[in-house]
Amino acid sequence: MKAKALELAKALELGQVAVTVSDVGKALGFYRDILGLEHLFSPSADLAFLAIGPVRIMLSTPQGAGAVGANSILYFKVDDVVAAHAAFVDQGAADERAPQLAAKLPDHELWIGFLRDPDGNLVGLMEEKR
Repeated sequence: MKAKALELAKALELGQVAVTVSDVGKALGFYRDILGLEHLFSPSADLAFLAIGPVRIMLSTPQGAGAVGANSILYFKVDDVVAAHAAFVDQGAADERAPQLAAKLPDHELWIGFLRDPDGNLVGLMEEKR
């Protein structure tokens, strides 16, 4: 049974991440207009879907699960974390922490900075400097 679960897990891919927000329209503006994610569709005023590569981000108001501003952290890979962080803050994102070295690994450095979305959800920016 355990071998079957491991086999299935190897085939899994992340398809969607839900972010609970108080106002989908306001959050959509942050994720689409500031971070630049592709807006896919909005089936209602309380629900919107965006894409980042093959993964969808679902913005929704609390619907039985999740609390506004208390979500898992999304980490977005960027080519230049210092420049990206500054650009997003210049466009109106709330600055939580300027990028800094998080880990020095054998073949690269991991740099991470943080923003806040309109509901206070932490949004990570990461760069793996080689």
